[in-house]
Formats: sequence, structure tokens, C-alpha cells
Amino acid sequence: MCDFSLEMYRTRLAREGETYKTARFPSGTIGLAPMGGDATPVCVPYDTQLILEDIAQDLQDSLPVRAREEVSFVRLEQGPYRDGVRFKSGQEISLQRLGPGVRATVTVLLENVARAARAAALI
Repeated sequence: MCDFSLEMYRTRLAREGETYKTARFPSGTIGLAPMGGDATPVCVPYDTQLILEDIAQDLQDSLPVRAREEVSFVRLEQGPYRDGVRFKSGQEISLQRLGPGVRATVTVLLENVARAARAAALI
């Protein structure tokens, strides 16, 4: 949800409909930050749906993906960084590999899906 190397920072939870950007924090870790200069790391629940835009050309070529892709935010089970994304192809990569400057818009926040399911169960 927020990589361990971002725990030293004040953070906030992502919000559905908001757009963030990947940014390199002073710890060297790449995470999500609000657009417009605020350097507060944004924590995203796993399984949240995102649209990524401005994916670097070298990453587009190596994966292969397009400049704009729908992804799920995931917890990676291997490697030093745990926050990552899963593309529709099933390929998973660390946020570190995305690099800085990729825009990420939250389309479906996992917490809102869980809340709706709980409400439906009460009806």
C-alpha cells in the first residue's frame, strides 16, 4: 500500500478520481505523489484500478505496453520494493521500474468497492 521505504514520510490515502504522478522521494524510492508539487506520498490500497499515462517509450518497448494502460495496483512478493502494478497482460512490475513522471488516475478505489459490497450485503 505504501512501500516500506516511504514509511518515514507523512502520507495520505489515495482518492477515487484523483490523478497522481510517480515521483522519486529523498529516500530514493519512487512512489505516487499529488500533481502540482505537493511531495506527500499517496498510499494506494492493493487491487485499486488505475489508468497510467505517459509511460516511457523504453518501457513501452520492453514490456510491450502503450503510453496509456489500465492497471491494478498490486503487492509484489519478490524484490526489495513491494508496490507495483499489474498490466492486463498479467505482467507485474515495481513502481521503481515505471520511473518518475508517469501519471496515475484512480478509477476504482478498492475501499469503495469493499464498502459497496458490505452495503449490498445489508440489503
